Amino acid sequence: LAVDGSKITLPFTEELKICFGESKNQTNTSIVQARSSVLYDVLNGLVLDSVLENIKTGERELALSHKSHWKENDLIIYDRGYPSYDFKYEHIKSGIDYLIRVQKNHSKIVSSFILSEKRTLIVDVFPQEKHIFEGKDYDKTTSIKVRLVRVDLPGGEIEILMTSLLDSQIYPSNIFKELYFLRWGIETFYDELKNKLKVEYFTGYSKMSIEQDFFCAVFISNLQSIIVNDLEEELKVKNQNTKLDYKINTNLSYGFLKNRILELLFKEAPLEEVFKELENLFLQNTIPIRLNRNNKREAGKYRTRVRPLVLKNQKDAI
Repeated sequence: LAVDGSKITLPFTEELKICFGESKNQTNTSIVQARSSVLYDVLNGLVLDSVLENIKTGERELALSHKSHWKENDLIIYDRGYPSYDFKYEHIKSGIDYLIRVQKNHSKIVSSFILSEKRTLIVDVFPQEKHIFEGKDYDKTTSIKVRLVRVDLPGGEIEILMTSLLDSQIYPSNIFKELYFLRWGIETFYDELKNKLKVEYFTGYSKMSIEQDFFCAVFISNLQSIIVNDLEEELKVKNQNTKLDYKINTNLSYGFLKNRILELLFKEAPLEEVFKELENLFLQNTIPIRLNRNNKREAGKYRTRVRPLVLKNQKDAI
Protein backbone atom coordinates (compact mmCIF):
# COMPACT_ATOMS: atom_id res chain seq x y z
CA LEU A 1 0.00 0.00 0.00
CA ALA A 2 1.00 3.66 -0.26
CA VAL A 3 -0.16 6.83 1.46
CA ASP A 4 0.17 10.37 0.16
CA GLY A 5 -1.53 13.70 0.63
CA SER A 6 -2.34 16.48 -1.81
CA LYS A 7 -3.77 19.98 -1.74
CA ILE A 8 -7.16 20.33 -3.46
CA THR A 9 -8.04 23.87 -4.62
CA LEU A 10 -11.67 24.83 -3.88
CA PRO A 11 -13.95 27.69 -4.99
CA PHE A 12 -13.22 30.88 -3.04
CA THR A 13 -16.25 31.31 -0.78
CA GLU A 14 -16.52 32.36 2.87
CA GLU A 15 -18.19 29.07 3.86
CA LEU A 16 -15.44 26.96 2.31
CA LYS A 17 -12.72 29.23 3.72
CA ILE A 18 -14.11 28.61 7.22
CA CYS A 19 -14.50 24.85 6.66
CA PHE A 20 -11.26 24.04 4.86
CA GLY A 21 -8.90 26.97 5.39
CA GLU A 22 -6.95 29.41 3.27
CA SER A 23 -3.43 29.37 1.85
CA LYS A 24 -1.32 31.23 -0.69
CA ASN A 25 -0.23 29.86 -4.06
CA GLN A 26 3.04 30.48 -5.92
CA THR A 27 1.92 33.96 -6.96
CA ASN A 28 1.11 34.87 -3.32
CA THR A 29 -2.63 34.91 -4.11
CA SER A 30 -4.97 33.77 -1.33
CA ILE A 31 -6.88 30.62 -2.28
CA VAL A 32 -9.13 28.17 -0.46
CA GLN A 33 -7.66 24.68 -0.26
CA ALA A 34 -8.38 21.38 1.46
CA ARG A 35 -5.88 18.63 2.20
CA SER A 36 -6.64 15.13 0.99
CA SER A 37 -5.02 11.86 1.97
CA VAL A 38 -5.54 8.40 0.51
CA LEU A 39 -4.52 4.88 1.46
CA TYR A 40 -3.86 3.27 -1.92
CA ASP A 41 -3.43 -0.33 -3.02
CA VAL A 42 -0.62 0.11 -5.56
CA LEU A 43 -0.84 -3.48 -6.83
CA ASN A 44 -4.53 -3.25 -7.78
CA GLY A 45 -4.94 0.51 -8.32
CA LEU A 46 -7.62 0.92 -5.65
CA VAL A 47 -8.24 3.57 -2.98
CA LEU A 48 -8.92 1.77 0.32
CA ASP A 49 -9.61 4.94 2.30
CA SER A 50 -9.74 8.65 1.55
CA VAL A 51 -10.21 11.80 3.63
CA LEU A 52 -10.67 15.49 2.85
CA GLU A 53 -9.83 17.83 5.72
CA ASN A 54 -8.78 21.37 6.64
CA ILE A 55 -5.56 22.47 4.92
CA LYS A 56 -3.91 23.02 8.32
CA THR A 57 -4.26 19.33 9.22
CA GLY A 58 -0.83 17.67 9.01
CA GLU A 59 -0.07 14.88 6.53
CA ARG A 60 1.12 12.54 9.29
CA GLU A 61 -2.10 13.02 11.25
CA LEU A 62 -4.15 12.25 8.14
CA ALA A 63 -1.96 9.24 7.30
CA LEU A 64 -2.59 7.78 10.76
CA SER A 65 -6.33 8.36 10.32
CA HIS A 66 -6.22 5.43 7.85
CA LYS A 67 -5.28 3.04 10.71
CA SER A 68 -8.69 1.38 10.81
CA HIS A 69 -7.99 0.06 7.29
CA TRP A 70 -4.55 -1.38 8.09
CA LYS A 71 -4.36 -5.18 7.92
CA GLU A 72 -1.84 -7.75 9.12
CA ASN A 73 1.11 -8.18 6.69
CA ASP A 74 0.53 -4.78 5.07
CA LEU A 75 3.57 -2.79 3.93
CA ILE A 76 2.89 0.93 3.60
CA ILE A 77 5.15 3.10 1.42
CA TYR A 78 5.62 6.80 2.20
CA ASP A 79 7.51 9.68 0.63
CA ARG A 80 9.61 12.29 2.43
CA GLY A 81 7.80 14.39 5.02
CA TYR A 82 6.35 11.46 6.94
CA PRO A 83 9.22 10.03 9.01
CA SER A 84 9.10 10.89 12.73
CA TYR A 85 9.69 8.77 15.81
CA ASP A 86 6.02 8.78 16.80
CA PHE A 87 4.92 7.93 13.25
CA LYS A 88 7.19 4.87 13.07
CA TYR A 89 6.26 3.84 16.62
CA GLU A 90 2.53 3.77 15.72
CA HIS A 91 3.27 1.35 12.87
CA ILE A 92 5.43 -0.94 15.01
CA LYS A 93 2.81 -0.96 17.80
CA SER A 94 0.14 -1.96 15.23
CA GLY A 95 2.34 -4.67 13.68
CA ILE A 96 2.42 -2.87 10.32
CA ASP A 97 5.57 -2.56 8.20
CA TYR A 98 6.62 0.68 6.52
CA LEU A 99 9.05 1.90 3.87
CA ILE A 100 9.83 5.64 3.91
CA ARG A 101 12.10 7.77 1.78
CA VAL A 102 14.08 10.19 3.98
CA GLN A 103 16.02 13.33 3.21
CA LYS A 104 19.79 13.03 3.26
CA ASN A 105 19.96 15.53 6.14
CA HIS A 106 17.13 13.83 8.05
CA SER A 107 19.37 13.04 11.04
CA LYS A 108 22.98 12.48 12.11
CA ILE A 109 22.39 8.74 11.82
CA VAL A 110 21.37 9.09 8.17
CA SER A 111 24.31 11.41 7.40
CA SER A 112 26.76 8.92 8.99
CA PHE A 113 25.18 6.07 7.02
CA ILE A 114 25.72 7.97 3.74
CA LEU A 115 29.38 8.62 4.59
CA SER A 116 29.92 4.93 5.43
CA GLU A 117 28.92 3.99 1.84
CA LYS A 118 27.27 0.82 3.19
CA ARG A 119 24.34 -0.67 1.29
CA THR A 120 22.26 -1.31 4.40
CA LEU A 121 22.49 -0.82 8.15
CA ILE A 122 20.25 -1.52 11.17
CA VAL A 123 20.32 1.23 13.80
CA ASP A 124 18.53 2.15 17.03
CA VAL A 125 16.49 5.35 16.89
CA PHE A 126 15.44 7.32 19.99
CA PRO A 127 12.99 10.21 20.44
CA GLN A 128 14.49 13.69 20.14
CA GLU A 129 15.18 15.66 23.32
CA LYS A 130 12.40 18.16 22.53
CA HIS A 131 9.86 15.36 22.01
CA ILE A 132 6.62 15.71 24.01
CA PHE A 133 5.99 12.50 25.99
CA GLU A 134 2.71 13.45 27.65
CA GLY A 135 0.09 10.78 26.90
CA LYS A 136 2.65 8.50 25.19
CA ASP A 137 3.42 4.92 26.23
CA TYR A 138 7.15 5.41 25.65
CA ASP A 139 9.89 7.69 27.01
CA LYS A 140 13.24 9.08 25.87
CA THR A 141 14.96 5.73 26.54
CA THR A 142 12.62 3.72 24.28
CA SER A 143 14.41 2.76 21.08
CA ILE A 144 13.12 1.55 17.72
CA LYS A 145 15.20 -0.59 15.39
CA VAL A 146 15.10 0.71 11.82
CA ARG A 147 16.92 -0.38 8.71
CA LEU A 148 18.54 2.12 6.37
CA VAL A 149 18.95 1.17 2.71
CA ARG A 150 20.96 3.02 0.06
CA VAL A 151 19.51 3.11 -3.47
CA ASP A 152 21.67 4.29 -6.39
CA LEU A 153 19.81 6.08 -9.19
CA PRO A 154 20.86 6.05 -12.89
CA GLY A 155 22.03 9.70 -12.83
CA GLY A 156 24.49 9.08 -9.99
CA GLU A 157 22.16 10.39 -7.27
CA ILE A 158 21.36 8.31 -4.20
CA GLU A 159 18.17 7.88 -2.20
CA ILE A 160 17.97 6.74 1.40
CA LEU A 161 15.08 4.54 2.48
CA MET A 162 14.07 3.74 6.06
CA THR A 163 12.14 0.54 6.75
CA SER A 164 10.92 -1.87 9.41
CA LEU A 165 11.83 -4.84 7.15
CA LEU A 166 14.96 -5.74 9.13
CA ASP A 167 15.73 -9.28 7.90
CA SER A 168 18.26 -8.94 5.06
CA GLN A 169 17.91 -12.65 4.20
CA ILE A 170 14.19 -12.33 3.47
CA TYR A 171 14.43 -8.74 2.19
CA PRO A 172 17.82 -8.24 0.46
CA SER A 173 18.90 -4.67 -0.30
CA ASN A 174 18.52 -5.06 -4.05
CA ILE A 175 14.70 -5.37 -3.87
CA PHE A 176 14.09 -1.93 -2.36
CA LYS A 177 14.56 0.21 -5.46
CA GLU A 178 11.76 -1.62 -7.28
CA LEU A 179 9.71 -1.89 -4.10
CA TYR A 180 9.79 1.85 -3.45
CA PHE A 181 9.05 2.58 -7.11
CA LEU A 182 5.66 0.89 -6.65
CA ARG A 183 4.69 4.07 -4.83
CA TRP A 184 4.43 5.76 -8.25
CA GLY A 185 0.92 4.31 -8.49
CA ILE A 186 -0.41 6.81 -5.97
CA GLU A 187 1.17 9.69 -7.90
CA THR A 188 -0.61 8.43 -11.02
CA PHE A 189 -3.87 8.27 -9.08
CA TYR A 190 -3.63 11.95 -8.05
CA ASP A 191 -2.73 12.93 -11.63
CA GLU A 192 -5.85 11.18 -12.94
CA LEU A 193 -8.00 12.59 -10.12
CA LYS A 194 -7.03 16.16 -10.96
CA ASN A 195 -6.38 16.08 -14.70
CA LYS A 196 -8.74 13.40 -16.04
CA LEU A 197 -11.57 13.35 -13.51
CA LYS A 198 -11.17 17.13 -12.98
CA VAL A 199 -11.91 16.87 -9.27
CA GLU A 200 -11.07 20.56 -8.70
CA TYR A 201 -13.86 21.72 -11.02
CA PHE A 202 -16.68 21.38 -8.52
CA THR A 203 -20.39 21.34 -9.31
CA GLY A 204 -21.39 23.44 -6.29
CA TYR A 205 -20.04 25.81 -3.65
CA SER A 206 -21.26 24.20 -0.40
CA LYS A 207 -19.23 21.89 1.87
CA MET A 208 -21.58 19.03 0.98
CA SER A 209 -21.11 19.61 -2.76
CA ILE A 210 -17.32 19.60 -2.36
CA GLU A 211 -17.36 16.33 -0.41
CA GLN A 212 -19.84 14.70 -2.80
CA ASP A 213 -17.73 15.58 -5.85
CA PHE A 214 -14.47 14.47 -4.20
CA PHE A 215 -15.69 11.08 -2.96
CA CYS A 216 -17.63 10.47 -6.19
CA ALA A 217 -14.40 10.98 -8.17
CA VAL A 218 -12.59 8.50 -5.89
CA PHE A 219 -15.43 6.00 -6.37
CA ILE A 220 -15.33 6.29 -10.17
CA SER A 221 -11.53 5.87 -10.11
CA ASN A 222 -11.96 2.61 -8.17
CA LEU A 223 -14.72 1.38 -10.50
CA GLN A 224 -12.52 2.05 -13.54
CA SER A 225 -9.62 0.14 -11.90
CA ILE A 226 -11.86 -2.85 -11.10
CA ILE A 227 -12.97 -3.13 -14.75
CA VAL A 228 -9.41 -2.72 -16.05
CA ASN A 229 -8.13 -5.37 -13.59
CA ASP A 230 -10.84 -7.71 -14.86
CA LEU A 231 -9.50 -7.34 -18.42
CA GLU A 232 -5.92 -8.43 -17.70
CA GLU A 233 -6.30 -11.87 -19.31
CA GLU A 234 -7.99 -10.46 -22.43
CA LEU A 235 -5.17 -7.91 -22.81
CA LYS A 236 -2.54 -10.65 -22.53
CA VAL A 237 -4.22 -12.56 -25.36
CA LYS A 238 -4.48 -9.40 -27.48
CA ASN A 239 -0.80 -8.53 -26.90
CA GLN A 240 0.39 -11.94 -28.11
CA ASN A 241 -0.22 -10.86 -31.72
CA THR A 242 1.16 -7.31 -31.54
CA LYS A 243 4.67 -5.88 -31.74
CA LEU A 244 4.11 -3.63 -28.70
CA ASP A 245 2.14 -4.37 -25.56
CA TYR A 246 -1.06 -2.36 -25.23
CA LYS A 247 -2.93 -0.98 -22.22
CA ILE A 248 -6.36 0.55 -21.64
CA ASN A 249 -6.70 4.23 -22.63
CA THR A 250 -7.41 5.72 -19.20
CA ASN A 251 -8.81 9.02 -20.43
CA LEU A 252 -11.33 7.41 -22.78
CA SER A 253 -12.28 4.74 -20.25
CA TYR A 254 -13.32 7.42 -17.76
CA GLY A 255 -15.45 9.01 -20.48
CA PHE A 256 -17.16 5.72 -21.33
CA LEU A 257 -17.79 5.07 -17.65
CA LYS A 258 -19.16 8.55 -16.98
CA ASN A 259 -22.03 8.09 -19.43
CA ARG A 260 -23.04 4.73 -17.90
CA ILE A 261 -22.49 5.25 -14.18
CA LEU A 262 -26.19 5.93 -13.51
CA GLU A 263 -27.18 2.75 -15.35
CA LEU A 264 -24.81 0.80 -13.12
CA LEU A 265 -25.96 2.43 -9.88
CA PHE A 266 -29.68 2.44 -10.52
CA LYS A 267 -29.87 -0.82 -12.51
CA GLU A 268 -31.68 0.77 -15.43
CA ALA A 269 -30.06 -1.97 -17.51
CA PRO A 270 -28.90 -5.49 -16.52
CA LEU A 271 -25.55 -5.15 -14.72
CA GLU A 272 -23.88 -7.87 -16.78
CA GLU A 273 -24.96 -6.13 -19.97
CA VAL A 274 -23.56 -2.75 -18.94
CA PHE A 275 -20.28 -4.25 -17.71
CA LYS A 276 -19.85 -6.26 -20.90
CA GLU A 277 -20.42 -3.16 -23.01
CA LEU A 278 -17.88 -1.22 -20.94
CA GLU A 279 -15.31 -4.02 -21.18
CA ASN A 280 -15.70 -4.13 -24.97
CA LEU A 281 -15.31 -0.34 -25.22
CA PHE A 282 -12.21 -0.47 -23.01
CA LEU A 283 -10.63 -3.24 -25.10
CA GLN A 284 -11.39 -1.48 -28.39
CA ASN A 285 -9.61 1.68 -27.19
CA THR A 286 -6.11 0.68 -26.13
CA ILE A 287 -2.81 2.51 -26.52
CA PRO A 288 0.73 1.11 -26.87
CA ILE A 289 3.06 0.96 -23.86
CA ARG A 290 6.28 2.73 -24.77
CA LEU A 291 9.02 1.78 -22.32
CA ASN A 292 11.94 3.89 -21.09
CA ARG A 293 10.34 7.24 -21.95
CA ASN A 294 11.52 10.01 -19.67
CA ASN A 295 10.04 13.49 -19.99
CA LYS A 296 12.05 16.12 -18.17
CA ARG A 297 10.00 17.87 -15.50
CA GLU A 298 9.76 21.66 -15.80
CA ALA A 299 9.27 22.66 -12.19
CA GLY A 300 8.52 26.35 -12.77
CA LYS A 301 6.48 26.00 -15.95
CA TYR A 302 3.13 26.97 -14.38
CA ARG A 303 4.42 29.07 -11.48
CA THR A 304 2.99 32.39 -12.74
CA ARG A 305 -0.38 30.99 -13.81
CA VAL A 306 -3.26 32.55 -11.87
CA ARG A 307 -6.45 30.54 -11.36
CA PRO A 308 -9.86 32.22 -11.06
CA LEU A 309 -11.13 32.62 -7.49
CA VAL A 310 -14.40 30.84 -8.26
CA LEU A 311 -14.07 28.03 -10.79
CA LYS A 312 -16.88 27.37 -13.24
CA ASN A 313 -18.28 23.94 -13.94
CA GLN A 314 -15.84 22.82 -16.64
CA LYS A 315 -15.99 19.04 -16.29
CA ASP A 316 -15.27 17.17 -19.52
CA ALA A 317 -18.33 16.13 -21.52
CA ILE A 318 -16.84 13.01 -23.17
